[in-house]
Amino acid sequence: MATPLLRISGVTKSFGGVPALTQGELTLRAGEVTALVGENGAGKSTLVKILAGVHRPDAGTVELDGRPLRVVSPRDAVRAGISVIHQELIAFDDLSVAENLFAHEMPTQHGLVDWRSMRLRCTELLAQLDLHIDPDSRFGDISVAQRHLVQIARAVGGQARIVIMDEPTAALSHHEAQRLLATVRRLRAQGRAVLYISHKLEEVLAIADRYVVFRDGAAVADGAIAEATRESLTRAMVGRAVNQEFPRTPATIGAEVLLVEGLARRGEFSGVGFSVRAGEILGVYGLVGAGRSEIMRTLFGAKSASEGRVVVCGRPLRASGPYDALRAGVAFVPEDRQNEGALLTRSIADNIALPSLARLARLGLCSPEREKQLAEKWVERLQIKCTDSTQHVENLSGGNQQKVVIARALETAPRLLILDEPTKGIDVGSKAAVYRLIDELAQRGLAIVMVSSELPEILGMSDRILVMRRGRLSGSFERRDASAEAVLHAALDA
Repeated sequence: MATPLLRISGVTKSFGGVPALTQGELTLRAGEVTALVGENGAGKSTLVKILAGVHRPDAGTVELDGRPLRVVSPRDAVRAGISVIHQELIAFDDLSVAENLFAHEMPTQHGLVDWRSMRLRCTELLAQLDLHIDPDSRFGDISVAQRHLVQIARAVGGQARIVIMDEPTAALSHHEAQRLLATVRRLRAQGRAVLYISHKLEEVLAIADRYVVFRDGAAVADGAIAEATRESLTRAMVGRAVNQEFPRTPATIGAEVLLVEGLARRGEFSGVGFSVRAGEILGVYGLVGAGRSEIMRTLFGAKSASEGRVVVCGRPLRASGPYDALRAGVAFVPEDRQNEGALLTRSIADNIALPSLARLARLGLCSPEREKQLAEKWVERLQIKCTDSTQHVENLSGGNQQKVVIARALETAPRLLILDEPTKGIDVGSKAAVYRLIDELAQRGLAIVMVSSELPEILGMSDRILVMRRGRLSGSFERRDASAEAVLHAALDA
């Protein structure tokens, strides 16, 4: 048994009198991968932020090499040899990829930034993750998945003894995730301690040596991963057994709701054509940079097409912006719920009512009471866990934040719902609830386009599957003909 490198004992943390951690216990050893699992709100991210120097614990001890460790700022964490890959991106959109990669410490020569060395090192680190982009590219212009990979490269490229990964593959496809896991194995072989936090239990079982389960702010189980199963981990996480089957009920497929012909956007995708019918779930799969999210943003009017035709319910869609798409009956739940999907510092009621303010207003003035009534309807229907509809979205778990974003989209009474990574970064229990909701919506006749990097999710929930590769459609499968091997083959370069 390796000597403990980091030991956390009895750590507690409350926010506004509400406990987030009540009994944080964790031990990390050099050359070992420890998985930390638990539902959203179990205290995992709070513990990570304590180790990263973002939060200070109310009580408890943290020891490094057997000596007390006091981390009161992110710089303290870096100096202690702790590198953190946060679930939500922490970056500078207006700086280059290289500048973001080395933001913590840029290489210098004679007191000046060594730009040539920084670009070369950036290219080398990104290549280890099979990411080939220009180091001088503006960070805000690359895809969400590419941004996550840059953040991962930044964390693993240094000399940190402890690497903490919070949902590192949430935005990655199966192919990129496998490359990330190979990187984790290299870190373990180098003698580093890795804390791996993920809701994807298949990854946990494949990569970890040991596991710790958090529930309701406390460590409730731990042990060797060789002695664990998906079922035992799930039971420890939620305190009960959870049905992991995808609740897809055969729906009655109705009239065509969406028709896309020859859609293109220069430099991102071209020649895209497909259709979606009422009651149908169309799954869209592909690797990072394949163009999936770019197509969805274009359909919603967040990006402009260079050519092509889009028809919604028999009428051409000329979306010069999201408002036009909403008026045509198109709703969109974006991949990045933190920055694009929700107003985190506003209440649940404010978020859900946002696209419906004109309808809810009285004499041109907002009606807080009507907004509250609207929000409470969705809180009850989607079982959003909160104190009440006035609670700020930033204080909800990831799964409940996602439900708020979905509720806002559904309040517009859409004919077509576009879901980009609808279960990204949410726990197993919340995933099951989102799957049931998606199935229910399809049963009611809503046409749904679902983009996902999780192959089991695509196979389990879709009536038809489209596969993207390098900005073009590379495969199409009916549910009965789809297999993991066939879909992956269509997504990978020949």
